[in-house]
Amino acid sequence: MTNSIEEIAGADLILAIGTNTTEAHPVISLRIRKAIQRGAMLVVVDPRKTELAELAQIHLQIKPGSDIALLNSLAKVILDENLWNKEFVERRCEGFEELVEAVQAYTPEYAGEVTGIPADTIRQVARAYATAGKAALLYTMGLTQHVCGTDNVLAAANLVMLCGQIGRESTGINPLRGQNNVQGACDMGALPQFLTGYQLVADEACRQKFSEAWGGPLPDQPGYTVGEMLQAALEGSIKGMYIVGENPLISDADANHVEKALNNLDFLVVQDIFLTETAKLADVVLPAASFAEKDGTFTNTERRVQRVRQAVQPMGNSKADWQIICALSQALGTPMSYQKPEEIFNEMAALTPSYAGIRYDRLEKEGIQWPCPQSDHPGTQFLHKGQFVRGKGKFHAAGYLPPDELPDQRYPLVLNTGRRLFHYHTGSMTLRTDLVEVCPVEQLEMNIYDAEGLNLCQGDQVKVVSRRGEVRVTVNLSDTVPEGMVFASFHFPEVAVNKLTNSARCPKSKIPEYKVCAVRVEKI
Repeated sequence: MTNSIEEIAGADLILAIGTNTTEAHPVISLRIRKAIQRGAMLVVVDPRKTELAELAQIHLQIKPGSDIALLNSLAKVILDENLWNKEFVERRCEGFEELVEAVQAYTPEYAGEVTGIPADTIRQVARAYATAGKAALLYTMGLTQHVCGTDNVLAAANLVMLCGQIGRESTGINPLRGQNNVQGACDMGALPQFLTGYQLVADEACRQKFSEAWGGPLPDQPGYTVGEMLQAALEGSIKGMYIVGENPLISDADANHVEKALNNLDFLVVQDIFLTETAKLADVVLPAASFAEKDGTFTNTERRVQRVRQAVQPMGNSKADWQIICALSQALGTPMSYQKPEEIFNEMAALTPSYAGIRYDRLEKEGIQWPCPQSDHPGTQFLHKGQFVRGKGKFHAAGYLPPDELPDQRYPLVLNTGRRLFHYHTGSMTLRTDLVEVCPVEQLEMNIYDAEGLNLCQGDQVKVVSRRGEVRVTVNLSDTVPEGMVFASFHFPEVAVNKLTNSARCPKSKIPEYKVCAVRVEKI
């Protein structure tokens, strides 16, 4: 996030794209409600009529996968009507001519045909966003989980820069992270091309710095993404895999493909707090401690580093993840001499400019938002004040690319996936709590007119079939989804929806296209 959670409440306009905030980020949604109470305009871009969409003054019920056409059209209107922030663009951006050329074809009329949104509504939203005093753009995986996911984000960034809606309080472009420490995991280098703090492994100076600290050479090429690892396992070029705190058999696209890949390994180790569906396939399971059983830090969606303190002793033979990794490293002949998480954090901060000024004693009362380069720095509430980190903000040409898989005669419906308020990711934790009494089973949201054509009634059992697999689920007739579309979450292993989803990936980010796949529904 370029800005902070609390700042959302101060926005004059909130443009929420591909985010079901009230269910997936309920605490953040309170800030949206607060902004509305202050008189802010909320514009929601979502194919579903979610609770957030019902709160909005304008709901753009977009056809799945057509976000770039909409975003480019908004930019086109703003340029044509001379509403763009000329002073900001001229002083702080580059590549403007490339943007102007890229959006020329995206008239509101053309975008209306692609997105299903009326041209006049597109114009109304463009004018409102461009003229708002403070406009905040929020997005989540409804924008990113497409074969054009990276370009979707670039198109959103184009819009933000074009209107100068960044580098100020209550503005910015703000991805809302799906779990409590996703930002922290990325910050710590849990991405194949980065070391900590997004320092590139391809950068010789960065590698040298880490090599000296760690006492050994580092590879100069990025590793594999999750999808690439699984494909390599299926092909036999990866023989062993060590999975920590992840349940890809439920969470990854085309889950049947994932199962084949994992079963093709010579050796699989899973480190987790419960015996998940993936852990059941493992040769060795290493029992890890939960968040309540260990010390450390989380870095949340607004870049805020916060202390986590041990509340109870680890159960049974479970240990904190860092202790397991240190013991494994020792057994492999590379001793790690850390005695506590604070020592690991201090080493990381010494090697990571954005964390350099953060220490545990500074986190006792409240968290600190990176970048925090010195020990007397208060942290950074919002990014890009005065200038962008890279110098000038760069516009990128982003062209509309349709989804990899569209409905046809055999698979006439679009499946869209997401989350439920009462559950979390693959359900490995929440399905073991009393929340299962509130939301005990998955249901397939289906438009009444589609159901009528298939002679289906509320509560009927159906089989949902894609080119990759099938699942059985109960029908829930709902007006939240438009005709031609069905929706389900991926929380419930007994309705493993990701057996259906498409593993076609964005060529830049390598993220699968979870949000659009073609299916058919058959009554059982």
